[in-house]
Amino acid sequence: MAQRLIVIGGDAAGMSAASQARRRRGRDDLEIVVFERGHFTSYSACGIPYWISGLVPDPEALIARDPEVFCREHAMDVRMRHEVTTIDLERREVVAQNLEDGGEVRERFDDLMYATGAVPVKPPWAVTDAHGVFGMQTLDDGAALRDWLDADPQPRRAVVIGGGYIGVEIAEAMIQRGLSVTLVEAGEQPMSTVDSDMGELVADAMRGLGITIRGSLPVTGLEEHNGRVSAVVTEEGSIPADVVVLGLGVRPNTALAEAAGLPLGPTGAIRVDRRMRVPGLPGIWAAGDCVETLHRVSGLPVHVPLGTHANKQGRVAGINIGGEYATFTGVIGTAVTKVCDLEVGRTGLRERDAKAAGFEFVSVIAESTNRAGYYPGSRPMTVKLIAERPSGRLLGAQIVGWSEAAKRIDTLAVALWNGMTVDDMTQLDLGYAPPYAPVWDPVLIAARKAVDALAALDR
Repeated sequence: MAQRLIVIGGDAAGMSAASQARRRRGRDDLEIVVFERGHFTSYSACGIPYWISGLVPDPEALIARDPEVFCREHAMDVRMRHEVTTIDLERREVVAQNLEDGGEVRERFDDLMYATGAVPVKPPWAVTDAHGVFGMQTLDDGAALRDWLDADPQPRRAVVIGGGYIGVEIAEAMIQRGLSVTLVEAGEQPMSTVDSDMGELVADAMRGLGITIRGSLPVTGLEEHNGRVSAVVTEEGSIPADVVVLGLGVRPNTALAEAAGLPLGPTGAIRVDRRMRVPGLPGIWAAGDCVETLHRVSGLPVHVPLGTHANKQGRVAGINIGGEYATFTGVIGTAVTKVCDLEVGRTGLRERDAKAAGFEFVSVIAESTNRAGYYPGSRPMTVKLIAERPSGRLLGAQIVGWSEAAKRIDTLAVALWNGMTVDDMTQLDLGYAPPYAPVWDPVLIAARKAVDALAALDR
C-alpha cells in the first residue's frame, strides 16, 4: 500500500512541502491529500494590498498555481473548502468538514504536514456583526474588501487600525483609491518593526500622502448604523468610518495543533527541529507562519511570519518527507516594504531586541543619497546600523530612503548572516556608478561610522 501524506493548509508552506515530496517519491509510492479551507492555493498574500489599490488588476495574477494544476500535473488530491477539525495522532487520521455542504470526511495518514499559517489578531471589541470590518490575511479577505469598496454606496472614509506592514500598505492602497484615510496606532507611531527614529521617517512620508496618523491611541470599540460600521471608538472619541481594516498583526494558527497535542514553544507557535519535524511525534511535520524558529543573531526562538520563510520551510519539510535530507537553519528577520515611493528595509535586531538579548552595542545613523549627488534623481537615504560592543559584529540594520534603498538591506542581511563585523564591511567591494550609488555607498558610510563609534567608546 502506498504511503499517505496529509497536508493541512494549501498555501506557501503546505504546497511547497507537497511538491517537494512528490518530486522525490513517485505517484505509486506516495499518495498526497491536501485540505484547504479557502478558495485558493499557492497565492501571494503579500500582493493583496496592490490588488486592493488597483495596481494589480486581477487576483489571478497573485495565484502561482491553482488546485487543478496540483491535481493534474502532480497527482495530488486537493480538497478545497475543507477544514480539518480533528487530528487523531493515536489512530493517525484527520477529520475534515466540507464547508460547502457540511459533510464530513475521515482520512488516514502516515505523514502529516501541518501548515495552517497565522490568523489575524482580533481583540474582543473587533468582534461585530456590522458590515464593513475586515481582516487582511487571505485572498478571500482581499476579495471581500474589494467587493465592499466597489459596492454602492461606495465608502469614502477608511480607518486602518494598526501600523504594521499590512496596515501601512492598506492605508496607502486606500489613498490610491481616493478614500480619506486615518491610521490608528496604539504605539507612538506606525512601523514598529524598525526603531522609533527610523519609524518617524515613515510616519512623515505617510502624512505627506495625506494619511492622518493617530498615534498612542488605543481603540476601545466600533459603532454601527443600519448594520454597517460607522465609527471607530477610541479613548479620545470616535473617528467616522465607512470601512475599517484591522492591521493588528497575526498570531500562529495553532488551536488545532494544540488540541491534538503538538508542542508549542514560548512564542505560542509550534516547536520544530531543523528538519521541520515536530519533536517526539514521528511523521508529524510543521512549517510556515504556524511555527517558531531560531533567530540566528539572538539565538532565541522567534515567530516571524513571512512568505519567504514559509516557502523555504515547506521545501525543507518536503525534501525530508521525500526521503532526502535538508535543514532550515533559522532567520534574521529581513523584510522590506514601501510607502508610495519611500522604501523601508530592516534585518536582524532592533535596539530593543538587542537589549532584551543581553547585548552591549552601539547604534549609528548615517545620512547619504541613493545616487551620486550630481546625478538626476538623487534622493536622501538613511542607514542605521547596530553593532555589538566590543567585537563590532553587526547585530541589525535598517534603511529608509527612496529608490535603490530597500534592496540594499540584502547586502546588510548577507553580512549579518555570515557574522561580519562593521570593520569587515568597510572593505566590501560594492558596485558603483553615478546612476546607482555615490562613490562611497551608503552601506559603507554607515559601516565606517559604526567603526568610529566603537573606537571612541574604547578609548
